[in-house]
Amino acid sequence: MTAETGTVRTAGTDAPGIMSGIYLWITIGACALVFLGAFESLAVTTVMPVVSAELGGQRLYALAFAGPLATGVVGMVAAGNWADRRGPTAPLHTAVAAFVVGLLIAGLAPSMEAFVAGRFVQGLGSGGMMVALYVVVARVYPQERHPAIFAGFAAAWVVPSLIGPTIAAVVTDVWSWHWVFLGVVVLSLAALLMVVPALRGLSGGGDVSVPWAFGRLGWSVLAALAVLALNLIGDIPGIGPALASAAVVVALIAVRPLVPRGTLRARRGLPSVILVRGLVAGAFFGTQVHLPYLLTDRYALTPTLAGLALTGGALAWSIASTVQGRLGARLPNTTALRFGTAFVLVGIAMVLVTAVLQASALVIAATWIIAGAGMGLMSPRSSVLTLALSTPANQGFNSSALTVADSFGSAMVLAVAGTLFAALATITDPFTAVFSLAGVIAAAAVILVSRVSGPRVRAEATA
Repeated sequence: MTAETGTVRTAGTDAPGIMSGIYLWITIGACALVFLGAFESLAVTTVMPVVSAELGGQRLYALAFAGPLATGVVGMVAAGNWADRRGPTAPLHTAVAAFVVGLLIAGLAPSMEAFVAGRFVQGLGSGGMMVALYVVVARVYPQERHPAIFAGFAAAWVVPSLIGPTIAAVVTDVWSWHWVFLGVVVLSLAALLMVVPALRGLSGGGDVSVPWAFGRLGWSVLAALAVLALNLIGDIPGIGPALASAAVVVALIAVRPLVPRGTLRARRGLPSVILVRGLVAGAFFGTQVHLPYLLTDRYALTPTLAGLALTGGALAWSIASTVQGRLGARLPNTTALRFGTAFVLVGIAMVLVTAVLQASALVIAATWIIAGAGMGLMSPRSSVLTLALSTPANQGFNSSALTVADSFGSAMVLAVAGTLFAALATITDPFTAVFSLAGVIAAAAVILVSRVSGPRVRAEATA
């Protein structure tokens, strides 16, 4: 590991590429699982109005979105602890099974209650699947190939944002919304079969001395409930803001055992990597969710045009991920994090200025490309740095913490932003308030990114 950057270097700098013979099928299968999880997360946005109308579930509409996010936190923690004890094989198989069962329940649901229950199970499996795949990467691929495989994961997550809603709409129009879920079942099983051969040598591989973290699992359930509450109670007249504030406190208390010690205090090293990841994810998605609303409400764009305005950001994310993957060790991890967080801040700040000045919608589309490129740089490299600062005994926990930070940070910011938006809608410009909140969070990430490297990081990595 280099002294200043924390970039991993090994003697085998000419290791086979991730698409070479020995890694080809596991790379395709792992990226396919990420793609399918992302597709289900994004495609439901398109089909939910149809599902709600057919099943008479307007009352549970919001819960269908919040539920998988909340249960995913529990899946992440459980899979991480299991992988540390027994290796990633059994957790991955179980997580994919839960994901498939959730799809079947949702796809065959006769009522909205059953549909939401399927979404809960689906989120549980999706969260565990991502953590298990991170540990698989640590055990299967050489360290110098981690930037490339995480670039593949990032691209597999971004592509559904470009094509997922359209595919889901076509499937719904031609057949039925049921097949948006049922059709993914076969694809998920096929993707798992591609990964299975590479997992045969990973049977075991954990450390049975690592205890079962039942306490941490309990905290994850509490955190999930608090996140879920934030999405449901913030707009209750009169007492909503007070209840939301209480839920924020409970969520922050509950998440502490789920991340490395010192994360909420921005302790130098891995804790700061986890914290920065969560802050950037929250700032980015807190802004992106409100951009279509801004473009349709203030600029009178159609939903289709509003969605297309964000396409540039998704493409920039994918391209930046590919570029950093090709650069490998030539681009130090901490440098990628610094530039990535700065780009996200610049993109959000320019969106804020555009909204205040009521400039052209084309300016928003252009500035969001900058933010997307920032995510493409920082997201894969924060994953790389997390594994570089982990040992086989805590790869599962640290991978879980990283994905929890993603989910928890996004959910917290979205919930607070939603409460803020509703409270200020009749008083002032709520978009300015929401984008300002996201900008402050992104600025905090830019400041804290300097704490991801230093003498303590080198010592921990060596140990």
